Amino acid sequence: MKKLFLILVACFAFATAAFAGQVNLNTASESELDTLKGVGPVKAKAIMDYRAKNGPFKSVDDLEKVPGFGKKTVDKLRVDLTVNGAAAPSKAEGKAKPEAKKDAAPAKGEDKAAKKDYSKKAADKK
Repeated sequence: MKKLFLILVACFAFATAAFAGQVNLNTASESELDTLKGVGPVKAKAIMDYRAKNGPFKSVDDLEKVPGFGKKTVDKLRVDLTVNGAAAPSKAEGKAKPEAKKDAAPAKGEDKAAKKDYSKKAADKK
């Protein structure tokens, strides 16, 4: 009876992972990770071991730090993975462009008037 119950629980876990769409790297069990295409029992265990040793994943890109996972593998898995309940941004999506400082020096090639204005602001601050 216990074996039958365990089989039903395992089937439910696989079905849940298949229909859920995304697997959370920080909360998934080994069996849930094993359902991902390209991730077998060895890689699933490697993810679990990495998570136990290093703590939760901050982004899907952190998966590249796990032995057995390279950039190509992570890129293929990206659509099926998440961290913190939401799809993790890729490296390109996660970086916002820094805003220019108000008193920053004019960029190279800007006109002389802008440079004079910056010099005047710098002198006023002193």
